[in-house]
Amino acid sequence: QVRLVEFGGGLVQPGGSLRLSCAASGFIFGSYNMAWYRQAPGKERELVAVFTSGGTIRYVDSVKGRFTITRDNARSTLYLQMNSLKPEDTAVYYCNTNPAGGFWGQGTQVTVSS
Repeated sequence: QVRLVEFGGGLVQPGGSLRLSCAASGFIFGSYNMAWYRQAPGKERELVAVFTSGGTIRYVDSVKGRFTITRDNARSTLYLQMNSLKPEDTAVYYCNTNPAGGFWGQGTQVTVSS
């Protein structure tokens, strides 16, 4: 059974930092491209960053230079280090494979506000 558990979100002031984690189970984590997605209120879910099984990393333009995606295949865990956060980064953040599978975790709320 696939399970994705995201945590590490919270309330942070503009310019602050957060580190998100995603614990995955139920599949061979190291064999899959993994990604972070986010969904802001009233908007569709968008792809934020991808870390392929082969080691390629891609970011959406709006987070380049501020966010860093990493993965630990031995721990089946995906990370997202978010620096210089902006109010427009406010969203629920999810991890999933890329392309996304049919199962989504509960996500973790990130709120950037003064």
